[in-house]
Amino acid sequence: MEQSELLAPAGNPAKLKCALRFGADAVYVGGKAFSLRAFADNFTDEALAENIAYAHARGKKVYVAANIFARNDDLPTLKTYFGKLQEMGADAVLVSDLGALAVCRKNAPALPVHISTQANVTNAAAAAMYARLGAARVVLARELSIQEIAAIHAEVPTLELEAFVHGAMCISYSGRCYLSDYLDGRPANRGACVQACRRAYRIQSEGKEGWCDLEEDGRGTYVMNSKDLNMSAHLGALRAAGVVSFKIEGRMKSEYYLATVVNAYRRILDGADAAALAPELECAAHRAYTTAYAFGDAHDTVLADGSQEGGTCTFIAVVTAYADGRATVQMRNRFYEGDVLEVLSPSEAFSACVRVTDMRDRNDAPCADAMLVQGTYSFACPVPLAAGDILRRRKREGEG
Repeated sequence: MEQSELLAPAGNPAKLKCALRFGADAVYVGGKAFSLRAFADNFTDEALAENIAYAHARGKKVYVAANIFARNDDLPTLKTYFGKLQEMGADAVLVSDLGALAVCRKNAPALPVHISTQANVTNAAAAAMYARLGAARVVLARELSIQEIAAIHAEVPTLELEAFVHGAMCISYSGRCYLSDYLDGRPANRGACVQACRRAYRIQSEGKEGWCDLEEDGRGTYVMNSKDLNMSAHLGALRAAGVVSFKIEGRMKSEYYLATVVNAYRRILDGADAAALAPELECAAHRAYTTAYAFGDAHDTVLADGSQEGGTCTFIAVVTAYADGRATVQMRNRFYEGDVLEVLSPSEAFSACVRVTDMRDRNDAPCADAMLVQGTYSFACPVPLAAGDILRRRKREGEG
C-alpha cells in the first residue's frame, strides 16, 4: 500500500510518546484552551514546545487542535496563541471556526491550517472554498462515503484530505451537539462534552392513563449511543479515494488502547494483512464496530444496549528495562509467577509469549504475586524487549 500518514491522538505528553513509539507518523494534541477535549490532560505552552521538538527530532509531526467555536472574547487570545504555535514550529493547527481561520491566516501566516471535522465539510464546493481561504487540509465529515470522498478529491486534488478510520463515533452530525449543554450546562462545541448520548433514555407518551413508556424492545433505550468506527480493512479504498491521513480518535483513551490500535494500523499500512490483524483490534476495550457511512447509508451504527466490550486482553505491565535476559516492568494489573504474558511491541517481539519465572520485587527478593499497584518487578524473559513495550494477558473464560 502506498505510504499514507497515520495520525494518532495524544491527550498528554506520555500518550504522545506512546503513539509515536508504536508507529504514528503524526499526533494531534490540544492546549489548555480552545480544544474540543477540555477534559483531557492536554498540554501547557511549555509542554507543547518541548513535545513538538521531541516529535521533530524523530521525523514526526504535531498538529494542535484549536477547534472550538470561538466567541468574540476568544479572538484576542487566539491571535496570541496562533503566534506562539507558529514560533514553536507546530506542523498545523486545526480550526472549525471561520473567524479563527481568518485570525490565524492574518497573524500566523506560516502556520498551516487544517479544517476540523467539526466544520462538517461534506462537499467539494466547501472543500474548495476552504482551500481558497488558505487551508492546507480538510478533516472530512464522518458522514461521507468513500465514493463521496473520491468526488471531493477529483474536484480539489491539491487539497489534502484527512479521514477518521477508527474510534468513537458521535451520534450528532459531525459532532455539532447541544445535548450536553442542554442537560448538564457543559457545551460540547466549547470542548466540555459529557457524552450525554451514551446514557439510557426513555420515550414516553401521554394518554388517558398518564405517561407510559414506549420501547422497541428491552434494549431500546440507548437510542443515541453509537458503535465505534473500524475501517482497518478498507484503508486501500480510502487511499485510492484521495485520503492522505488516516486518523484515529481518542485523546481521552488510555496508553494501552493507543498502543494497541496504533500498532495494528501501522502494521496494516506497512503491508500486513488486515484480516490477520482484526483480532488485535479486539484486545482493548471498545464498542461494537461499524464502517458507518463508508459504503452508503449507516443503518447499523446505533448500539442499542449501551455496552462497551472490555477487550480480549488485560493490560498487565509496561516494560521499563531489559538486560541480561531479564525484563523489569511496572505493574498495571495483578499477575503471578507462572502466568503467560503476551508482548505488545512495535518490534519483532510483537505477539511473542513469555512465562513469568524467577520473579523478584524491587528489592530483588523472590516474589510469586505482583500485587503492588505500579510496583516494580523483574523476571526471566528469553524474548528481547525494550522500554515502552507492553505486556498483556489473554482473559480467562468468564473474566470481564
